[in-house]
Amino acid sequence: MTISPIILTLIILLLALVSFVCEFFPVDTTAIAITILLILCKLVTPEQGLSGFSNSATITVTAMFILSAGITRTGGLQIVRDLLFRLGGKSLKKQIAALGIIVGFISAFINNTAVVAVFLPIIEGWGKKRKISLSKLLIPLSYAAILGGVITIIGTSTNILASGLSEKLGYGEFSIFLITPIGIPVFFIGLFYLTFIAPKLLPDRKSVNNNGLDVDYDMKDYVSEIIITPRSSLIGQTLRQSGIQRKFDVDVLEIIHNDIHFPQPLADKILSLGDILLVRGSKEDLLQVRDERGVDILADVKFDKDEIEKELSFGEDKVAEVLILSNSRLISSTLKDLRFRQRYNATVIAIRRGEELLRERLGKVRLKFGDLLLVQGPRESFIGLQTTRELLVLEEREVETLRQNKAYIAISIVFGVVIVAALNILPILVSSLVGVMLMIFTGCLKPGEIYGAVRWDIIFLLAGLIPLGIAMETSGTNKLIAEYIVSLGSYLPNYLILVIFYFFTSLLTEVLSNNAAVLLMLPVAAEVAKNLGLNPISFMLVVMFAASNSYMTPIGYQTNTMVYGPGGYRFLDFTRVGLPLTLIFTFIVPLLIIFVYGL
Repeated sequence: MTISPIILTLIILLLALVSFVCEFFPVDTTAIAITILLILCKLVTPEQGLSGFSNSATITVTAMFILSAGITRTGGLQIVRDLLFRLGGKSLKKQIAALGIIVGFISAFINNTAVVAVFLPIIEGWGKKRKISLSKLLIPLSYAAILGGVITIIGTSTNILASGLSEKLGYGEFSIFLITPIGIPVFFIGLFYLTFIAPKLLPDRKSVNNNGLDVDYDMKDYVSEIIITPRSSLIGQTLRQSGIQRKFDVDVLEIIHNDIHFPQPLADKILSLGDILLVRGSKEDLLQVRDERGVDILADVKFDKDEIEKELSFGEDKVAEVLILSNSRLISSTLKDLRFRQRYNATVIAIRRGEELLRERLGKVRLKFGDLLLVQGPRESFIGLQTTRELLVLEEREVETLRQNKAYIAISIVFGVVIVAALNILPILVSSLVGVMLMIFTGCLKPGEIYGAVRWDIIFLLAGLIPLGIAMETSGTNKLIAEYIVSLGSYLPNYLILVIFYFFTSLLTEVLSNNAAVLLMLPVAAEVAKNLGLNPISFMLVVMFAASNSYMTPIGYQTNTMVYGPGGYRFLDFTRVGLPLTLIFTFIVPLLIIFVYGL
């Protein structure tokens, strides 16, 4: 029996949705698997299956990631730091407004994930300086970046993808400033909400005091000192030979010999009688070490909340939080597999994953995007961590790691790309590629840095899902779904149909991803508009705005995930703050689109 192409496409679509929601595999892996399945089922040709990699939207998004890296690598965004501090003042409302205006404007032209990555350490330091809880600032930071991303087409990869889909459907690409008449009112409505309403809904959770480690990571019971006694089998052995870090779930953070503190690396340090080892480990593991290796556990009462950080950060050592970024090769690996201590000359003491705090069996934990690592090691190790494109140290980057003399060149290149495309001198695809080459030729980026600048998970997601859109179009699935929606909505006002599209796309974005939502919903919206004899551009823009404005969960949008751990948020904090904003836009955005573009 032959299964009809529509039924087969719907089955594959359902499999994709289940995999995205349940996170059986990373989203990019699922997308590529779906493409292979579509080819095997002959729903698309091999050429159509690979067309996502040559699609103009995919290439443009790749180029925009590189241009954003040029800005951040030269410290272009740090230029506005002093302006933020000056405008912020002492009032929380004023601070959120200043933060929103600055971050929103930048996010209109620079990838908003890169903007949040740069501003996270700045806001962390600002919060501590002003004695403001970070949970009052980081959701506004994320939301402002999202709001800024819908001011122009190049603000997010979702907008660029929507533009590419519009061209493929025969309606032409969106110009850079096509959505600006809608994006600016949406931005200021959102900013008003963040400034005057959100502060009442935001939690006051994460400590801003210097003794925050004990509060945030509860390290009192996990950082202790052990002393090597005359009966200890560790005497005369190196730390590596002793095997205590391999056999027991403990990490030696420091060795103190005759009041001299020896930092990492410690593996080849010979242990002597009377040496004191500063270790991370549970009481159960420490008791095992005591019984089997003949050491004594020093009274841990000395570690009150004021002294833990001092002990961990003694001399040339320091302790800081490090965020795993979305393009990190560390994702899905364990600290043991990565040989993290040897690779970065630093030790992970604890891992915060959203509301969950992990302090045991850290070597076996598979790392995820958004994980916050509490890391201890020599100060020079953190300079190395600051230069990696896979981890973000939540403190302001050392000046010497940035090419600050190239900052204005990088900014000029990006604005040149925008102006050339806006004046229709060159298509955005061409102007962005020219901008990439200029970033390299002017020294803003080194050739080898462009590969690390690209969010390959997003690129493979786009390239993998574009063939699914082709299959839905060629099999008639889009037309069938559109006819069903038209039959259901034939008695509804056209405005309410747009409202339904906005809300449903918003929900889909929260459980899938913004790019997946726009790939699935935009062609259907265009088909519905065609069947109703309405303006397809208005319907497509409603879907695009809904997919790009994700506020209700920490997993619906990359910037929300990035601030989840550093802000000390709980999952429902995003729902409490984001749901009212989503409902406001559900009714306002369709009205604005009808007013500007008509039906």
